[in-house]
Amino acid sequence: MNLLLLHPDQYLHDALWRLNARQCVHVRTVLNLTEGQQCRAGLLGGSTGMATVKSIENNGVTVEFKPLSHSEAALPLSLLMALPRPKMLKRILIDATSLGIKRIVLINSWKVDKSYWQTPNLKADLLREKMILGLEQARDTCLPELILAPRFKPFVEDSLDEWAGSGQRILAHPGDYPTLPCNLTEPVTLAVGPEGGWTPYEVDMLQRQGFACHSFGARILRVETALPALVGRIMRLP
Repeated sequence: MNLLLLHPDQYLHDALWRLNARQCVHVRTVLNLTEGQQCRAGLLGGSTGMATVKSIENNGVTVEFKPLSHSEAALPLSLLMALPRPKMLKRILIDATSLGIKRIVLINSWKVDKSYWQTPNLKADLLREKMILGLEQARDTCLPELILAPRFKPFVEDSLDEWAGSGQRILAHPGDYPTLPCNLTEPVTLAVGPEGGWTPYEVDMLQRQGFACHSFGARILRVETALPALVGRIMRLP
């Protein structure tokens, strides 16, 4: 936790905030703060600044928060990703959020097991929890917009063009394709398929929506490995 991220429902009065149980443990046992000491903090959806410990009583912690600056810059990249395996989804969401990606669609693919869409990990509160961890890691305060698209064709035909907006549309796909661009600063929409890649039908539909296939070398990577590598190659990170 590189940022003590305060939620609106934790506000007490006069710039005082009551920490939740997880934050209390971190402040007391990891940071080893005592009354009067400070740490980096931010308000969810708002500014970052410093939090001063005002009281520690019965394992509860109250801090005073003073905003100083805006949150970290967002990455101008939108991510269209085939729903990964449930165990990997948690890690991928944390990583995507910490990289500064603010628009994410998890979409179905023929190679995505149907059971993945039934996992409890897709509950909104659990998805939000993982993105919160990504914000804390990167000292960011703004949650990504996350959309679930369990039906591939309707989303691609009816919603994808408007959602992707302007900018390049890149389809990461193994094969004899041009190499990926690098160090881009303008808006980009990146489509990352399931392990094993998109099917030819899915590639064709995405190409009809303006996505261009690009290769990332001969190695076939797991999604959780490929995503940060792709983003680091394509974008100039803020």
